[in-house]
Amino acid sequence: MSSRKTLAHNLRVLRAARGLSQEALADAAKVDRTYISALERQKYSVTIDRLDEIAKELGVETYVLLMKDLPPEALSGDRA
Repeated sequence: MSSRKTLAHNLRVLRAARGLSQEALADAAKVDRTYISALERQKYSVTIDRLDEIAKELGVETYVLLMKDLPPEALSGDRA
């Protein structure tokens, strides 16, 4: 799986696990909702700074967004 595909999958899964809409996550991360949508559809690349901000809002370390297998604690909302 490519890094872009992994990011898209993990972003979608973690956002849903937190009960966040794309709009709510986008507002918290200070980006447009369409940006989150495009990341989840693998349409955009992301800068490391933006990835840091999104991870922070999801309550995970940045590297978790790029992990092939998400640790259970990431899904539960505990810090991974």
